[in-house]
Amino acid sequence: MQPSSPQVETPSGKDAAYENFPVGSWLLPAGLRPHIADFYAFARTIDDIADAPDLDPEVKIARLDGFELAILGTNVGEPEYQIGHQMRASLITTGIPTRHCLDLISAFKQDAVKSRYDNWAELIDYCLRSAAPVGRYLLDLHGGADDGYASSDALCNALQVLNHLQDAKADYLELGRVYLPADWMAESGASVEGLRGDRITPELRAVYARMLGATDTLLDGAGALTGNLASSRLAMEAGAILHIAQILSGELARHDPFAGRVRLNKLQYLRACSVGAGKAVLGRWR
Repeated sequence: MQPSSPQVETPSGKDAAYENFPVGSWLLPAGLRPHIADFYAFARTIDDIADAPDLDPEVKIARLDGFELAILGTNVGEPEYQIGHQMRASLITTGIPTRHCLDLISAFKQDAVKSRYDNWAELIDYCLRSAAPVGRYLLDLHGGADDGYASSDALCNALQVLNHLQDAKADYLELGRVYLPADWMAESGASVEGLRGDRITPELRAVYARMLGATDTLLDGAGALTGNLASSRLAMEAGAILHIAQILSGELARHDPFAGRVRLNKLQYLRACSVGAGKAVLGRWR
């Protein structure tokens, strides 16, 4: 298939290596990996449009509208949305509903026009459309889970919040966005201007601690995921991702995210993957 037009896409240069968690790794069935690659390419493309600093909100919305039409199959003659057309073809082949892709588009349209979140509940509503659809897509692709989307949503929402905490300074400086709940900021006496600093302020550290506590609660809720999945291979990947998230939460609590992006080093990442996947196998065997 021909690549999409650069007039529509705004590649950020971010790829699977940038993510905190494995994307379509060898743990997953080989026959499904091309579909997962299509989904990741689609999600990355529309996310990059929403995050493009040089595009006006109206332009972002118009381009995201084009990808929405591609998923719905109503602009098949427009090659600039080829990644959207390819995603629609994958959905038809696998029988996965369009809602997961449409939810992502909804979240990224919101990113184009919204830069502040009043409270935790409002942030989680955003996460349910910007992160949870990824887990829901994977669950549908691999036969589902005994508890529906509940534990998957908890894990994906936690991952999204951890990403916001990693990138809070960059999000503000580059895009003017603040994903830290405004009410928790006010209660801690933290200011948005504090996001410009080279070191995190005590007030912002208090907000981080509160968000990490809420995130750890989400991760506790995600603990049941590996035992609920129909696919043992997806359970191994989910176990790896869960363990990565738990370690990353601890790293964010211990280190200053304003002094440099807090993330796992290669050894921590590989160890977390193996330990998490192993725990999932052991748990399912028991």
